[in-house]
Amino acid sequence: MPRNIYDEDHESFRSSVKEFVDRTLVPRAESMIAEHTIPREVWLEAGKQGFFGLTIPEEFGGAGIDDYRFNAVLAEELAKFNVAVSSCFGIHADITAPYIVALGTEEQKQRWLPQVATGEKILSIGMTEPNGGSDLAALKSTAVKADDGSGDWIINGSKTFITNGHQCDLAVVAIRTDPSKGAKGISLFVLEKEDEGFTKGQPLDKVGQPESDTSELFFDNVRVPADRLLGPEGMGFISMMQKLPQERLGNAVGCVAHAQQILEETIEYTKERKAFGQPIGSFQHNKFKIAELVTSLEVAQAYVDDCVAAHAEGKLSAVDAAKAKWWAAETQSKVLDECVQLHGGYGYMNEYRVARAWRDARINKIWAGTNEIMKELIGRDLGL
Repeated sequence: MPRNIYDEDHESFRSSVKEFVDRTLVPRAESMIAEHTIPREVWLEAGKQGFFGLTIPEEFGGAGIDDYRFNAVLAEELAKFNVAVSSCFGIHADITAPYIVALGTEEQKQRWLPQVATGEKILSIGMTEPNGGSDLAALKSTAVKADDGSGDWIINGSKTFITNGHQCDLAVVAIRTDPSKGAKGISLFVLEKEDEGFTKGQPLDKVGQPESDTSELFFDNVRVPADRLLGPEGMGFISMMQKLPQERLGNAVGCVAHAQQILEETIEYTKERKAFGQPIGSFQHNKFKIAELVTSLEVAQAYVDDCVAAHAEGKLSAVDAAKAKWWAAETQSKVLDECVQLHGGYGYMNEYRVARAWRDARINKIWAGTNEIMKELIGRDLGL
């Protein structure tokens, strides 16, 4: 089914991303898995290519492009290679940087954004806490004003499951500044890795995506000046709710692109792999199964494309983003599970991309808001 949301400029940009993937990422694929990290030189090379500054204004070192379709192209091509790299780069440029662009003062933007665009400073965002999960309004990390009249804040608490957490130079964190106000008592702060009392745990031992570092963040009487507050005090939760639809859409974009790539590779495998004297793809059951998978992905792609187009025009609702997120993650999971089955025993071997893809994709039904939370948002919108 032809896709109609991209023009020549988007496809030209896609070619540059593909070239970066082939030149910079593919040769490092196995070493990144073995070392459980994306090397700094990869971040810097991506920064040189302009991938991190798409929506950062030109005066702060970016391209100042007001067209989300370029973000979607980048997410698609990175996900085809590896969802771990796609998620790490996405957290940095597509999810966290927009908070600074939208909420930062001129001084804050000048201080941080140029090095964010170049990849010299890696961003993470700290929302999830050990006992909170998807309930962002219940976070327990606190910030109180220092009692010396300086205007400084003292931050205590922790975050967990933070992508880029171990490598990050800057962390945008959601902290409770007024316990009496519930969700309206949450504010956003920017922490720098040098801040005394701010420590980062070792990368967590995850089931999949070993290339990405996912860590805990700890705040032990971290003292920061007033200019580390990002946006108005008490507006953190509202800001997160405004930004989460883009995070969920980016997740959906990556889910579909990743599943499509692995399915294409699986189809080729079924043409070459023989059993009982013929290609396994020619067996009626397998042929029908592949037909179902291709159709499912094309249907998912059509809806996600509509959401991308809507977001590029500033018209995407939080509910539609939730629909895209849960459906794309669910479809990806089902497609990859069938791809493993079509590979037989080889599909369970880590040396095969299909096995790693199946393992890496499982988190998509959990992060960016669990699929159950997405359905809750949709149900509420229906008045249920």
